[in-house]
Amino acid sequence: MINNKKVVVVLPAYNAAKTLEITYQEIDFNIVDEVILVDDKSKDETIKEAQRLGIKHIVRHQENKGYGGNQKSCYNKALELDADIVIMLHPDYQYTPKLIPSMTHLIANDLYHVVLGSRILGKGALAGGMPWYKYVANRLLTLFQNIMMNAKLSEYHTGYRAFSREVLEKVNYNANSDNFVFDNQMLAQIWYAGYEIAEITCPTKYFEDASSINIKNSSIYGMGVLKTSLQFRLQKWGLIRTTYL
Repeated sequence: MINNKKVVVVLPAYNAAKTLEITYQEIDFNIVDEVILVDDKSKDETIKEAQRLGIKHIVRHQENKGYGGNQKSCYNKALELDADIVIMLHPDYQYTPKLIPSMTHLIANDLYHVVLGSRILGKGALAGGMPWYKYVANRLLTLFQNIMMNAKLSEYHTGYRAFSREVLEKVNYNANSDNFVFDNQMLAQIWYAGYEIAEITCPTKYFEDASSINIKNSSIYGMGVLKTSLQFRLQKWGLIRTTYL
């Protein structure tokens, strides 16, 4: 807890048994009050590993709901537990939990309502092993998104995010896609609602057990990002009305 604000970490998990322990052990429990793991019908021992580690709040999907569907369950459960600050952390250890205090303090001290851990600020992405084609795609998509949304983020595609309760109650994230484009739709909602977004430099790791989407899903994701950005701009101009903004 910071400044009397309850801090909850949510772990959207899918086949994370091999990396869950090392991720969990780096969480600073001097700050974090609760941890929630949502298992999206993993094929490995993620649930058993979470139980062994003593994670109290485990949500098990009876069918695979996708990355976006997993996050919806994460945030709904966090709000149910009266979280004031929610940090979404991938349990595959691609992002270090050691940044949780820095991200949390920005929200706890009422400086920002949203904080992203950026792999692009500095040289963290390529140094951590991000493939060149993903790096180039990240930069091109981010440029397009910044133009469409009149913003200046270094990237929109990080999976390391912190939110205030106010933001989670304000934006209708449950109306978003259950797929990977959920992340971008949520950022579009946040910009549209008038909130500012902070970024901090985040080292990242690409290795065999870290999760990664394949080229086919990456292409589908990229098209979804372009569509979301265009919808945002057209709605700002009053030309269309989307269901989630």
